[in-house]
Amino acid sequence: MNFGSGRANDDVELNLTSLIDVVFCLIIFFVVTTTFDQRSAIKLQLPEASGVAAEVSEALIVVIDAEGRYFIGANEVLQKDGPGLREAILAVAGEGAARGGVTLRADARTPHQSVVTALDVLGQLGYEKVSIATVGSTPP
Repeated sequence: MNFGSGRANDDVELNLTSLIDVVFCLIIFFVVTTTFDQRSAIKLQLPEASGVAAEVSEALIVVIDAEGRYFIGANEVLQKDGPGLREAILAVAGEGAARGGVTLRADARTPHQSVVTALDVLGQLGYEKVSIATVGSTPP
């Protein structure tokens, strides 16, 4: 005896389209809202400061490592003197870049003369907004 309704058994279908759409929207949301921490490829030990400064994204970043070598962005300046640094900054930033600011990231162990040379060259090029990168000091 067959007590069935006479209809053929339907296969169960699982529609994943809406689930894929939701996951895709979540991925896009997390990618767009993620903040990317700007880290230097050169290992620096930044000097400590007790004051809190505002985070400012600058168009030009000058890095000075512990040996006194200069880096403009990711490119190393081959000449360690003032004119060599000046030419490298002009090559990267151009003539009219003095309106923007610049961040100076100097290692805490770098020779003081290297920092003074960089500040002197930046001043000669007309940069008025120079930020020196530091890390927060730990309380005693």
